[in-house]
Amino acid sequence: MKAIVNIENIASDVVLTVWTPLFVAIFIAIVAYALWPRNKATFDAASKLPLREE
Repeated sequence: MKAIVNIENIASDVVLTVWTPLFVAIFIAIVAYALWPRNKATFDAASKLPLREE
């Protein structure tokens, strides 16, 4: 029995082996940036912007 090679199988393999780990790494980097202690003051100031009266 011979394996069927078509575009859908190749695309699925590329997504599973390249894009998924890449997007997981990007997500982890964004979360690390948001939770980094040095950025706390910036995010605290930004969180009060909607409540500020001008």
